[in-house]
Amino acid sequence: LHRQCWEARKNTLGEMHPDTLDCLNNVASAVCDQGNYAEAEMLHQQCLEAREKTMYGMHPDILASLNNVASAVHCQGNYAEA
Repeated sequence: LHRQCWEARKNTLGEMHPDTLDCLNNVASAVCDQGNYAEAEMLHQQCLEAREKTMYGMHPDILASLNNVASAVHCQGNYAEA
């Protein structure tokens, strides 16, 4: 369902809209909860990069995305990178 929401938001609002990025974050979190940490890392990274392009400075959403990438990396056992 999260993927359906993400696709619908991309089609109606565009890929870089904050609501679309929230849906992407939800997809990544669901994937992580399922134990697919490498895919979750990739999706969280995609969300982070999009947020860095559309938001400024140390926006809370950017920091949340950075934390999510670090968590996915950590779950893969890459403790030093995380």
